[in-house]
Amino acid sequence: MHCYVYASQRKPDSYLWLRERDGFACIPAPLALMLGDLRLALEVELTGERKLPHEDPQVVLHHLQTQGWHLQLPPTETLASANHPEYKSKPHDDQ
Repeated sequence: MHCYVYASQRKPDSYLWLRERDGFACIPAPLALMLGDLRLALEVELTGERKLPHEDPQVVLHHLQTQGWHLQLPPTETLASANHPEYKSKPHDDQ
């Protein structure tokens, strides 16, 4: 899959992988606010066998295919929920 990697100008060493060039419409608004301005850093042909330094290529491909984007944070940070499909939904009030 051909994909596009954008570097966050607000959050150092944070990258947003997109299935489509400049396809920002699929990004949840809170995530877009957190990342701020983005600049294209890389275009790459991604396969499940390609080695990535900090990401599992199978996971990246799955996120790109199912939601159109994948968030890559610095190795010392975790925000696993940001890559979860439910991140797009609003919190539910069960009361």
